[in-house]
Amino acid sequence: MTTNPLNSLILEQISHICEQYSIESRILEDFADFVIQNHRKKSPKPSLTKSKTVATTTVPKVKPLTLTQLKQAVYAYFEVSNTTELKKSSMFQMATRAFDNINLSQRESWEVIYRKYIGILPEEDYEQGKDCINGINIFKYFRPYRVFDLDPNTATKEDIKNAYYRLSKIYHPDNQETGNSHIFDRLTVMYKSITTEIK
Repeated sequence: MTTNPLNSLILEQISHICEQYSIESRILEDFADFVIQNHRKKSPKPSLTKSKTVATTTVPKVKPLTLTQLKQAVYAYFEVSNTTELKKSSMFQMATRAFDNINLSQRESWEVIYRKYIGILPEEDYEQGKDCINGINIFKYFRPYRVFDLDPNTATKEDIKNAYYRLSKIYHPDNQETGNSHIFDRLTVMYKSITTEIK
């Protein structure tokens, strides 16, 4: 991110908490960004599909959303009715300030906004590939509970720790066969973001 989307009030509170509890400011900034991105989303359904099932089940091809459908979803989220109103929306401006190269004449920009604020694109749900864990590309989406295969309503700190440890054994850079430092770093950020939520 090139600029910080957090306002001065939030940054001051983060600074205060960091001094008081000796926490790295980056962790709280990541968490604040997570809250901004997700505060309007519905909670995930409790029954998450197990990764073993995803690996063995053939997921039917889903038609991608049309550009019109993408736009309508973004308009609804930001409570506007067209692109002109969207560009003028202070909520939209704050939400996308940290994005690089948002160009509303390109489909890719609409997809970035949809992923960040609305949810998983239908054609990317249960995606498989090098950067995917439990059917989600961890570099396109920040969904820690889904990645860790946990129910956010019932997961304990111990559950989160165990899930993180299980994935760390696979992706830690020291693992010669399956290690991946980029994936490991992303998992660590996800782990820290949800362990700060739970007391």
